[in-house]
Amino acid sequence: MSGDRGQGHGSRSRPAPAAVLWDMDGTLVDSEKVWTVSLADTARALGGELSAAARTAIIGSNMARTLVLVFDDLGLPHDPARMAEAERMILRRTAELFREGLEWRPGAQEALRTVRAAGWPTALVTNTGRELTELALEGIGREHFDVSVCGDEVPRGKPDPDPYLRAASLLGVDAADCLAVEDSPTGALAAERAGAAVLVVPCEVPVPAGPSRVQRDTLVGLTAEGLRADYTRVRARNAA
Repeated sequence: MSGDRGQGHGSRSRPAPAAVLWDMDGTLVDSEKVWTVSLADTARALGGELSAAARTAIIGSNMARTLVLVFDDLGLPHDPARMAEAERMILRRTAELFREGLEWRPGAQEALRTVRAAGWPTALVTNTGRELTELALEGIGREHFDVSVCGDEVPRGKPDPDPYLRAASLLGVDAADCLAVEDSPTGALAAERAGAAVLVVPCEVPVPAGPSRVQRDTLVGLTAEGLRADYTRVRARNAA
């Protein structure tokens, strides 16, 4: 997989990490609750009720996998036209809710400012499509990120590594030199597959531990020194 990673351009000389890659839903903003509403509304329009197990499985997923999970949970055939209409319903309802405003996850806004003040390059890396991400960025603030990568801009979304590999490449660094901040098992796996160290701050569901992961209960009080220590701890663990 190393051949797929960004090639660097001097990232090895930067203080660790070379860049910080931020997930959006559930990590920076409490938007998973918004998706819960739009998914439930769509399921009802399709004639059923989305189970709690299916909703949990969807957290962090890309749209293609989300539609499969919804239709399987409702016992519906994978009719392309009906799935396309369901996607439009989900996106339309979610956009309405995004426009009403999104709540920050605890400590997230301050953490973004801390990372920018420390001088690390940053990227927003999300499975959410570009149209909805642009709505979210109106509240989050585009100034926090050098680049952004959305789920509809890569061949495969999370849990595949493509979004993180693209973000690292756009920043001119190697994904293996980056720290990703994630809240879900799907997102953490994507970052891990890209070779990044992962700071996990769970939101809706627990995230399994792993050698490339360090966990915090919250972003509240995150410092540049603490973030650097988290990254260094993962790299030392993997090198042992």
